[in-house]
Amino acid sequence: MLNNFSKTVDLIHRSLDAETVRRETIANNMANAEVPNFKRSEVNFESSLLRALESENQRPAVEMTVRDPRHLSNVQVLDYQDVRPRRVLDYLTQSKPNGNNVDPDKEFQLLVENQMKYMLLTQSASYEFKQVNSVLR
Repeated sequence: MLNNFSKTVDLIHRSLDAETVRRETIANNMANAEVPNFKRSEVNFESSLLRALESENQRPAVEMTVRDPRHLSNVQVLDYQDVRPRRVLDYLTQSKPNGNNVDPDKEFQLLVENQMKYMLLTQSASYEFKQVNSVLR
């Protein structure tokens, strides 16, 4: 149980960090909404984290034996602790005539979603610690 608890709390902590980076990114996008040729940024985290978590349980039908460190293994396990939030520029969104692609309404919606996710994650962390507290009593 302790291993599950520590991994869960670690995942919540990493998600909170990602939401903090996302909030900073949204604030930067909103601050530059009228700057000519500014390209909005977004944060990629959840898909990379999911890929890493899924790789822990995936094994090929035939696992190759590696006898030399220079050989490549067909088992590619990613460590979820190496996953970090990444800011990427959004070149796909339509630009305004001045070359800027920030939509303040969309950024505000993303900010509200971000705040709701952050609150949910803090409540999840609190719940995890309450569960441990109840076991210890």
